[in-house]
Amino acid sequence: MALITVGGAKVEYDQRGAGADLLLIHSLLTELTVFDPVLPALAAGRRLTRINLPGFGASAPVALGSVAEHAAHVARVMDALRLPASTAVFGNGFGAFVALELAVGHGERLGKLIVADTLAAFPEPARAPFRNMASKVTTEGMKGVLDTAIGRMFPPAFAERHPDIIAARKRALGAVDAQCFARACLALAALDLTGAAPRIRNQTLVLCGALDQTTPPAGARALAELIPGARYEEIADTGHCPMLEQPAALVEKMQRFLGQ
Repeated sequence: MALITVGGAKVEYDQRGAGADLLLIHSLLTELTVFDPVLPALAAGRRLTRINLPGFGASAPVALGSVAEHAAHVARVMDALRLPASTAVFGNGFGAFVALELAVGHGERLGKLIVADTLAAFPEPARAPFRNMASKVTTEGMKGVLDTAIGRMFPPAFAERHPDIIAARKRALGAVDAQCFARACLALAALDLTGAAPRIRNQTLVLCGALDQTTPPAGARALAELIPGARYEEIADTGHCPMLEQPAALVEKMQRFLGQ
């Protein structure tokens, strides 16, 4: 891992491999090590860059009030790392929302776009849990939301089969800056890309776990229909985190879309 200073704040990143560039952006409930299972396959013939968003891992906290502000931060990081405009971007969960806003506001800064487990906007009943998590984490810290957050991430059967993964994710999530997490929760509750998504001009692949209850397939499919020319594909037997649940299937779909 390495650190770079962007806008006065330290950003943790990791680069490996050589070839066409691919940027990986983690979700609200993970950090950059979540991509470990897919690194060997994706790095074959590509240069991978993965970053930690503000407050995650060793990245310094930054007060970002919206998903669009997170996207602008990522664009600055891309500039600082001198990633070319042809860089493909993959985001999962919150990272996918950030990637979508990156394409909306900085589309010339990236090439192909892959987003997994996301949608244009949460329906009102689904916004309340984010507000509740923001409130709870503000008063109790990350320990107050660990069980709820992890429960949103994995299907019960997967969690039962892989207690080691659940424990590792809880440890990583417990170290996240609570205020950054709260701000990100509120940003998701306020987000609505319904009007902006049709302006995306990057070639786009929308993926979704067939068992995802946080951003269900119907919402992901509807998002793909809003983005001109976008493709939609589901990943079988998968919830909200395909990197951990079905890494081989995720890599296959990504490489086919990216042309490798």
